[in-house]
Amino acid sequence: MLSRLHLALLPLSFPTVLSPFQFSSTVRHFDWGSILKIVYAFVAMRREQKGCYLALIKCLLDWLIPWYRKHDGADAEAWEMVKRKGNQFMVNGRPFYVNGFNTYWLMILAVDSSTRQKVSDVFQQAASVGLTVCRTWAFNDGGWRALQKSPSIYDEDVFKALDFVVNEARKFKIRLLLSLTNNWESYGGKKQYIKWAQNAGLNVTSDDDFFTDETIKSYFKNHIKTILTRVNTFNNIAYKDDPTIFGWELMNEPRCESDPTGSKLQGWIQEMAVHVKSIDPLHLVEIGAEGFYGPSTADRLQVNPNSYAGQVGTDFIRNHQVLGIDFASVHIYPDSWLSDPSPQTHIQFVKQWMEAHIDDAENTLGMPIVFSEFGVSTKNGKFNQTFRDTFIGTVYQTVLNSTRRGGSASGCLFWQLFPDGTDYMDDGYAVVLNKSPNTASIMSVQSRRMQSFNSRCNWNCRWSCRKMSEVDETLHHDEL
Repeated sequence: MLSRLHLALLPLSFPTVLSPFQFSSTVRHFDWGSILKIVYAFVAMRREQKGCYLALIKCLLDWLIPWYRKHDGADAEAWEMVKRKGNQFMVNGRPFYVNGFNTYWLMILAVDSSTRQKVSDVFQQAASVGLTVCRTWAFNDGGWRALQKSPSIYDEDVFKALDFVVNEARKFKIRLLLSLTNNWESYGGKKQYIKWAQNAGLNVTSDDDFFTDETIKSYFKNHIKTILTRVNTFNNIAYKDDPTIFGWELMNEPRCESDPTGSKLQGWIQEMAVHVKSIDPLHLVEIGAEGFYGPSTADRLQVNPNSYAGQVGTDFIRNHQVLGIDFASVHIYPDSWLSDPSPQTHIQFVKQWMEAHIDDAENTLGMPIVFSEFGVSTKNGKFNQTFRDTFIGTVYQTVLNSTRRGGSASGCLFWQLFPDGTDYMDDGYAVVLNKSPNTASIMSVQSRRMQSFNSRCNWNCRWSCRKMSEVDETLHHDEL
């Protein structure tokens, strides 16, 4: 036992006395493979002498991983574009796994100087529990504090508010998944585009004409170009060149119920994905889909939460086989989708829903998958915060099960994070970390787990990225 540890220490050589500078230089040029051998030796010792060794291992890794990332230059280099390689996200050649959140209203509150601080508060609270990606709106079509007041006409004050959001996120090392419009009427969405077209004299009657009318599509394409080519007034970086932006979402929860075959929506996705990539080939692009299976995969229809879900014009597999779509998006709302109110039914559905989509992303699509919205309301009387924590834990554990084996599940974004003093906007799904310490703890644990996977490949260790070392098993032992 002791000889094993002694052998592991042999490659390291320390001067008797080290100045702070010498210590920094010496440690920076350690053989980090040898460091890992030390950890492995401690793990082997733990088998024979349980107790303090586990704590020692955790302390060692808690220091080594962030220290190495800092002094290896990883932190300085890491703020690069997130890319995709197969079924993984990559940053600077290293895997990037996501634990994040939704806060859709950031731009709107940033317009007013009296509420702008709430944006900073959200990012500060998110960073405190290790959240790294925020999904938010890069649109407000018509109405109050509209970003786009009419086709191609923008409010510069609101645009500067969006600039602030992007720049502030960068300060907290949080990346943004920016959605470009809404399927729903909130914040304008496709209904507002129809109104604009009608005001221009076009003969359009259905909201779903958004997906097929050439004039309306030109309106939306111009919005895409305007957002992507925007130069941030706070840092002079064009959005299309800013690594702070994780990726672009074509639409929040697109549906085209007038065409259950899915052909109209499929054509629109293809056209808009290519348009985004023609302007910005560097950033990732996703659809914003809820994940409902459609006609192309009849054998998967049983996975849908209800029969109606298969008739809304979406088709998970087919939609994500489009050129220009980089990763799959799925939402999880059993409290809205299921008729059975029992908690057991909800948890069972969540597992089946997620596992089916992870399997399809991995084996059929060959791309990462992000569960970009998930939540449960605590206001409808059926569920409480305790169940919400169980629900969140189930989502996290299912993602982790895939991540451990190098699968396609690359993270999730809960709906939604609120700072103190914004209760008036709570839709029942709000999580205020200061008021929900247990929820905050669950999120923090998951963030540490996902972050350790991000760091794992830094070691250049003898284990493949698709295998779990004994050290990893120690770090990621189930705590939920």
